[in-house]
Amino acid sequence: MISTITAGALNGVEAYLAEAEVDISTGLPGFCMVGYLSGEVKEARERVQVALRNAGFDHAPLKITVNLAPAHLRKEGTAYDLPIAVGMLQSLGYFPPARTEGILFAGELGLDGEVKGVRGILPIVREAARQGLKACIVPMENALEGGVIPGITVRGVRDFEQLIRYLKAGGEEGGEEILPAVRIDPEKYFAEETADQSPDFSEVCGQESAKRAAEIAAAGFHNLLMVGPPGTGKSMIAKRIPGILPPLDLDESLEVAAVYSVAGELSGSAPLIRRRPFRNPHHTITQAALIGGSGIPKPGVISLAHRGVLFLDELPEFARATLDSLRQPLEDHEIHLARMYGNVAYPADFMLVCAMNPCPCGYYPDRGRCTCTESEIRKYQGRVSGPILDRIDLCTEVLPMDVKKLSGAERTAGYLPGESSETIRKRVVAAHKRQQERFRDRNIFFNSDIPAGEMKLFCPLGEKQRKLMEQAYTAMGLSPRSYHRILRVARTIADLAGEEKIREEHIMEALYFRMSDRTFRGRGSANEASGL
Repeated sequence: MISTITAGALNGVEAYLAEAEVDISTGLPGFCMVGYLSGEVKEARERVQVALRNAGFDHAPLKITVNLAPAHLRKEGTAYDLPIAVGMLQSLGYFPPARTEGILFAGELGLDGEVKGVRGILPIVREAARQGLKACIVPMENALEGGVIPGITVRGVRDFEQLIRYLKAGGEEGGEEILPAVRIDPEKYFAEETADQSPDFSEVCGQESAKRAAEIAAAGFHNLLMVGPPGTGKSMIAKRIPGILPPLDLDESLEVAAVYSVAGELSGSAPLIRRRPFRNPHHTITQAALIGGSGIPKPGVISLAHRGVLFLDELPEFARATLDSLRQPLEDHEIHLARMYGNVAYPADFMLVCAMNPCPCGYYPDRGRCTCTESEIRKYQGRVSGPILDRIDLCTEVLPMDVKKLSGAERTAGYLPGESSETIRKRVVAAHKRQQERFRDRNIFFNSDIPAGEMKLFCPLGEKQRKLMEQAYTAMGLSPRSYHRILRVARTIADLAGEEKIREEHIMEALYFRMSDRTFRGRGSANEASGL
C-alpha cells in the first residue's frame, strides 16, 4: 500500500512543500530511500525503524520504499523522520489516509520515539499556511515558533506514541484533547514590554563626535567606521548602538525570526525576535561563516545580523578576502550563494559598524608613542580595500580622552554627564518616523535604502546646496556612490533636526563624517582636507 504524507523543506530562508511517499509490500525485506538525499536524511532509515520498534510498533520484515518528492531538489536536515514514520504506519493500516490529509508533519525521531526539534519550522509553517493546509504537527520544542503564523493550526508533539493516539482518535476531527493547538497572537506577544539589557551611552565619557556619528548612523541605518588608538572607547560605543536603534516592527521581526529559525538559533521560549540583532564575530572568522555557505549552505553571520548591527572590531585583522566578500551584500542587502546542490539567497540588510587602530601599534599619528614605520602603516591600512571604505557612510576619530573627564573632576565643576541611550533613542525614533512617513508607499525602510534613481525625489537640493556638493565632488575626488551616500547622510541629519529640506549645514556635517581618507589616517579636519 502506498501512502503520501506532506512534509516541509527549505531552500535558503524560503520553504516549499515536499511529500514523503511510502510503499510497503511483500518481497525481499529491505528499506530503500530515494529522492536526492543528504547523508543525514539517509540516516532516517535507522532512526525511524528503531524508534517505531521501541515505541511498540514492530512489524514483520517487509520491503519498504520511501521517495521524498520532488526528487530533483536536494533534501537536507532531520525533519523528514516524522513524515516517513507516519507514512509507514499509514501503509501498515494503523489509521486511514483521511486522518493525515491537509496536515504537514515535521520532526526528528529519537531512538526511544521522542520527537526532537528541527530547524526552519517558522518558514515551513508559513508556507503551509500559504498553500492552504489546515494543520501542522511539529515538535513541542518548535510549537511556539510555528504558533505565531496565523491561518493554520499548529500542534506540538512530544513523542511518537502520542502522535499515533491522536491520529487513531480522529486526527483533526477528534484528537484535540491529545494534541491541543498552540496559538500565539504575534501582535500581542510583540507588544509585550521586555527589559532593555543594552549598555547605556551615559557610561561613555566624552567622545562627543563619535557619539554624534553613532546617532546619525542609527537614525538612517548608515555604515560607520571608528578609528583611534586602543582603549579609547570604540568597542564601548559600538556595543551601545543597538540600544538607540528604532525598534523592529512585526514584519521585520518575522523576517529576522525566519533567518534564526533556519539557522537553528531561535529560542523555543521566544518565537519572535523583538530586538535588533547585534553580531560581533572574531577577526579569525572564515569567509563561509561570515557570508554563509560551505558545502551545505546555511545563513552566515551577515544574515544573522539582518535588520540589525554587524560589528567588526579590529577591522584590518580580518582576512582581506573575507572583508571584500561584503561588497555585494552591502549594496544588494542579500547574499546569493551558488553551490553544486543548487542556488540559495539569504537576506543581509545589516548596519555595518567597524572599529580599527590607525597602525599596528595603534598610536599613529602620535610620533611620541607610535613605533611603526611609514611602510608598516601603509601596509596595515591597506588591508582594508578602497571599495569597502567607499561603502562606509560615516567615519570618525575616537581620540584619547582628557583625564579630568575620565576621573569625573569636570562634573563637579558644573559639567553634566553624557546623554542616556533613552534620550538619544527618542531623537532617533522621531527621525525614523519621518522616514516611515516619507517612504510609506515604497519598500524603503531607512534613508540608507534610497535608490540612486530616486535621490532627486527624496533628497532635493537648492542652488546653494547643489553648488556645495559639486565643489565637494571635485575637491574630494568622490565616486558617484560616495556622492549619493553623502546625500543620504545629509537627509538623515536633516531628519534628526526636524527639517524637511536639506540645508548647507547638514551637508557640511555629512562631509565632515565622510572624510574617510583623512580621518582614516588620523590627520586633519574635514574642511582642511576638502578645501571647502
